[in-house]
Amino acid sequence: MKKIKVLIIDDSALIRQTLTTILNSAPDIEVVASAADPYIARKKIKQFNPDVLTLDVEMPRMNGLEFLELLMRLRPMPVIMVSVFTQENANITLKALEYGAVDFISKPQIDIADTLESYATNVINKIRLAACVKLQPFNKISPKYSVDVLLKKEHSNHNIKKTKKIIAIGASIGGIEAIKLILMQMPANSPSIVISQHIPAAFSSSFASRMNQVSAMTVSEAKDGEIIQPGHVYIAPGGTHLMIQQGSKSEYVCHLHQGILINRYCPSVDVLFRSVAQSAGSNAIGVILTGMGEDGATGIKEIHDTGAITIAQDENTSVVWGMPNKAIEQGGIDYILSLSDIAKKLKFLNVNS
Repeated sequence: MKKIKVLIIDDSALIRQTLTTILNSAPDIEVVASAADPYIARKKIKQFNPDVLTLDVEMPRMNGLEFLELLMRLRPMPVIMVSVFTQENANITLKALEYGAVDFISKPQIDIADTLESYATNVINKIRLAACVKLQPFNKISPKYSVDVLLKKEHSNHNIKKTKKIIAIGASIGGIEAIKLILMQMPANSPSIVISQHIPAAFSSSFASRMNQVSAMTVSEAKDGEIIQPGHVYIAPGGTHLMIQQGSKSEYVCHLHQGILINRYCPSVDVLFRSVAQSAGSNAIGVILTGMGEDGATGIKEIHDTGAITIAQDENTSVVWGMPNKAIEQGGIDYILSLSDIAKKLKFLNVNS
């Protein structure tokens, strides 16, 4: 069995040793080297040709963000950022995802023994997923719970009232930058947009704030019971499922649910998409972007089956063509478009609806 070769880059010897022990415990992963700073890492990348890097955000001589930017320009490869979950580091890590990092993990809390096992499992899984980036086919991960556990499927949409358009977007790995590029192109008078991006709670507020800075639309984290307005974007808070419902006056309303993982994610794209299918029907537009796995494929098929228009990001512009590909395979997609063409299509559909 060919092992996934990992290079750990961190200025803390203790963190390097802890991550090495964790990753070497997996039979299919081997830490081939470690480095205390990016300058040492450059030599070891050439020497060991690793499949995946873990990269500390804060390091001496050159920080992780600077190194990542150089790496992605000169030798693109899967990188997982390692960060302490603070507000400042949240912004840095989000920037790293824009630069091309495929995922992020927290620093291991070495002094909390009862959390180390779950942390180790999470890190190992992220390394395995990162190693699959741009490789097809993707090895399917069995979902822990399906969307049916949280939101039962309805077979009739006869009770849906005519309302304004609403755009639902779902994404995972690579989605931070993809969503940014779409929102930058959307005019202030666009239909309301609801978004489920796989993201931890510590990062979603910074993500929403960053998107609000670059978009003509008003972008914020969704709040439970909030009435959805045109020209506004509502992002599912990390660790929370976002659903939409119809209010008493046919307006859309945000409903949040903190709880179980659906398709191993919270927020789940399938949860958002199913709620959109049930509450908006053919008034919706569904968009599924880059991401690993199949979360969202079932939900966007349900949106499609109401007569709504659905769009998937194409393979060439996806960091990982897992979620869009699975949605296409299930027959739930009307248009397969490059990232640059998705916003153009959304604006065209709005003008001509």
